[in-house]
Amino acid sequence: MTETLLINFLFLFFPVLMYVIFFENKVNKHNHKLLLFLFASVSMILSMSFPIQLELGFIYDLRYIPFILGALFGGYVIALPLYVILNLFRFVVGGDGVLLSFLYSTVVFIVVPMFSSRFIQLEPFKRIQTAVLISVANTAIYLLTLTTFYETLNQEFWLSTIHLLAIYFFGTLIIMIIIEKILYNIQVRERMMETERLNVISELSASISHEIRNPLTVTSGFLQLLNKSKTLKEKEKRYVDLSMQEVKRAETIVSDFLSLAKPQAENMVTSNLENETNYVNNIMIPYAKIHKVDVNFTHTNTLEATFDQNQMKQTLINLYKNGIEAVEQDRRGVLNVSVTSSDGKILITIEDNGNGMTREEMARIGKPYYSTKKEGTGLGMLMVYSTVNKIGGKIKVESEKGKGTTFTITIPMKKN
Repeated sequence: MTETLLINFLFLFFPVLMYVIFFENKVNKHNHKLLLFLFASVSMILSMSFPIQLELGFIYDLRYIPFILGALFGGYVIALPLYVILNLFRFVVGGDGVLLSFLYSTVVFIVVPMFSSRFIQLEPFKRIQTAVLISVANTAIYLLTLTTFYETLNQEFWLSTIHLLAIYFFGTLIIMIIIEKILYNIQVRERMMETERLNVISELSASISHEIRNPLTVTSGFLQLLNKSKTLKEKEKRYVDLSMQEVKRAETIVSDFLSLAKPQAENMVTSNLENETNYVNNIMIPYAKIHKVDVNFTHTNTLEATFDQNQMKQTLINLYKNGIEAVEQDRRGVLNVSVTSSDGKILITIEDNGNGMTREEMARIGKPYYSTKKEGTGLGMLMVYSTVNKIGGKIKVESEKGKGTTFTITIPMKKN
């Protein structure tokens, strides 16, 4: 029995090992659910192919570990095909308990995926705890159900019960630790790539922007002089006006590029963000009123962080502006801004009730030259991500099409 348990335990590790060796660096958001389904299916089938049989007639296997984990990480989208495969293969295997297995797996299929969305939002350590708890509880309930079919249970049953509960506990625990480590490595790799990309942009923006700004300034000056000429016709003046507008737009883009440069020592401050957020809130309220948007602002943070004050103000202005402009002109908009603290970190939350974004749009936010606005350059959000990245912060975006968007910026406090 112990040997068979260890073999079943190996069946759980085999797909995870294959993922780490062959797929960890190649998986994207479009095929990770497919791999989750395939690996969980393989684990279930292998476990059911080599079950642990007792003299009492009980048949043990570890099929519910991959089934439960697949349901928790993938929801009903993954749970449904896993449920079908589990019952089809159990029917092919045959023997006693087919009906009981079907009924019990149906209950698991209905209940467990309901917690998927909450489960994914948990912190890694809590996800591990939750998965282990659900797995062990599921096994205990299943064993309790089996005891109702027999009047007496011998020592072998209770010994096997202890072994099975232990293997479900340690099996789920170890598998979840490995999964969380894989997810952590993916996040670290993405963060390193993002940091490297932002650093390159920062270096280029600082050098190129200064070179471009000089000829733009000269061109703007000559256009202003030309516009004052009395020999120009109205049609020609209109062309000059259009040229000046385009030069100003180019200067704005250059200014956005300059804001991507490295923080300047003379602008570095240590603050709880009260002065910065109050300043931005005051200058953005008139802009919000023009767009018929009500701004609700609260500041309760007492923690301090170190940052470039000018870049932080520009970051908040960009987020305010995006939130205000996301609201359609034919309805009243609301922009909720709060600065709080939690677990030793500063939280800046900016929530609007605007048009919202799709998942594809959210995935591209912060990328150079991508914008959801028709005339946007995308440099504003690039600057936001760059500034937050420089101070070791994180940005979380939640959005639903037609309902609005919430930006949550997490900034680590200054350490003494």
